[in-house]
Amino acid sequence: MKEYRFEEKKDTRSGFGLGLLDVARTNPDVVGLCADLTGSLKMNDFEKEFPDRFFQTGIAEANMMGVAAGLTIGGKIPYTGTFANFSTGRVYDQIRQSIAYSEKNVKICASHAGLTLGEDGATHQMLEDIGMMRMLPNMSVVVPCDHNQTRLAAAAIAKHHGPVYLRFGRPKVPNFTSLDDHFELGKAIRLNEGSDVSIFATGHLVWEALEAGKELYKKGISVEIFNIHTIKPLDAESIIQSVAKTKCAVTAEEHQLNGGLGDAIAHLLATRQPTPMRMIAVQDSFGESGKPHELMVKYGLDARNIVKAVQQVMQDKG
Repeated sequence: MKEYRFEEKKDTRSGFGLGLLDVARTNPDVVGLCADLTGSLKMNDFEKEFPDRFFQTGIAEANMMGVAAGLTIGGKIPYTGTFANFSTGRVYDQIRQSIAYSEKNVKICASHAGLTLGEDGATHQMLEDIGMMRMLPNMSVVVPCDHNQTRLAAAAIAKHHGPVYLRFGRPKVPNFTSLDDHFELGKAIRLNEGSDVSIFATGHLVWEALEAGKELYKKGISVEIFNIHTIKPLDAESIIQSVAKTKCAVTAEEHQLNGGLGDAIAHLLATRQPTPMRMIAVQDSFGESGKPHELMVKYGLDARNIVKAVQQVMQDKG
């Protein structure tokens, strides 16, 4: 089992802020828009360095999406910033009609996603956004795993022409990837090679999958672990090749059971490589107020439950 370590925990939203700054310094067409949450989205440095390329739209998210769509007509690459709940649920009509249907080159950047928003509770803990976005034609969906990968992803999506949904979070989490890594949209990253079971994880659950892998290794189980940072387009070939070898799979995500990574992989396997699988996700319920770690444990989104799911799916495959 390959060992992954981290020197410190960092929030992925800070990675976004740095990545936006990185790409803005090299691409003058990049502009930023924010719905009154500049500090929360870590867009402060972008605003200071490029005041003429930053637009504070206020608490008017629907208008922000329309303005962003319009800016693309003049060749700009707009990055919109607000919480995941306001980036998707509040503005779904504008995204569908003005951005996805029209194939506008807008980067929808959503912070404070999932249960790890914590104390703000169920109304703000967006757990349906991956499903909402991946169902839209023309939309790409990216969910990086830590601070460094979020920084790389934020810069990389500017090179992709078309709408992108970039999802990241609020809390500080293990920062275990390197800024020297290559980030390629739509290409999964195999973190550990194994032969008994495939684990496909995204976002904050990638680290939990690695922790589960260490426990499973002690039990004599060989685990293949993938970081699925791009949920759409899905890296179908890497997934198919892995499960053809291991004959079973577990998915792990900080999202509803319905509509997310697990759904996407289940559909792929059902049509091309029928395989026993289990899904670690929120089981069709809303969240609640609490500490991020406590909520992840309560809702079963931790290494212990991934270990349990692996043991169960291996029994399923016989």
